Amino acid sequence: MEGFIHQVISGIATGGIYASVALALVMIYQATHHVNFAQGEMATFSTYITLTFINAGLSYWLAFGLAFIVSFAIGVLIERILMRPMQNAPVLSSVGIFVGLLLIVNSLSGWFFDYTIKQFPTPFPGKPMWGGYVSGHELGSTGVTLVVLIGVYLFFRHTRLGLAMRAAAFNPVSSRLVGVRVGWMLALGWGLAAAIGSVAGCMVAPIVFLDPNMMSGILLYAFAGALLGGIDSPLGAVLGGFAVGVIENLGGAYVVGTELKLTLALVIIVTVLTIKPSGLMGRVVHSRV
Repeated sequence: MEGFIHQVISGIATGGIYASVALALVMIYQATHHVNFAQGEMATFSTYITLTFINAGLSYWLAFGLAFIVSFAIGVLIERILMRPMQNAPVLSSVGIFVGLLLIVNSLSGWFFDYTIKQFPTPFPGKPMWGGYVSGHELGSTGVTLVVLIGVYLFFRHTRLGLAMRAAAFNPVSSRLVGVRVGWMLALGWGLAAAIGSVAGCMVAPIVFLDPNMMSGILLYAFAGALLGGIDSPLGAVLGGFAVGVIENLGGAYVVGTELKLTLALVIIVTVLTIKPSGLMGRVVHSRV
């Protein structure tokens, strides 16, 4: 029983990281109706930036905050330079841009910071807590993730800028008619998604170590969580990310083994797309043809 409780609590902690990346995926999907396959590579690049600031002598939280801001700016620039010219392009062209961005950012991470595996520091105590069920980093990373998710929720629900971003993603034509600068709202959405990804990268790096391919598996779990909760539902993506974290831990411990845990994400993706493509909390859209 103690092992089961440990797996559930640890799964919730890991699921918080998946929830962050899933939320970033949903934010860009709402704006572009495409999945950003480069989200994990962008998060890895942001984590390298954080480590660079730390190695330069800055405190962890100052480096964390500066990397958050830099990541936001990078996300805005990507939307302005790469995605804006492609806004009316065919679907396959946009998918090609996302795949190309994945390869470019991955290569840049290795070029600038090299391909060796690096240790990433954690600001949280390393000793077990809550009777040994969870480590200090797992508990701390869950707290940071929840703070970020609550902050994003409050931003979108209770600020004029957040409401304008939601409106631009939901109905850009009507938003333009009432004076919303839709182009800039989409750019801010990209920036916010990149910044959220930087948080997820910094929280997962002390666990899996830092290298240019660090987030490849994380992105697959996050995508499974986004689909499970609803690819067009931010709340659903968050809940789906937590659920996938628990499913991964329990399935890896008691069903398929730790070596085949990644297959659980594939099973979730295929099952959701087959049975309920809109996800548990997504909207079913009917179009008249």
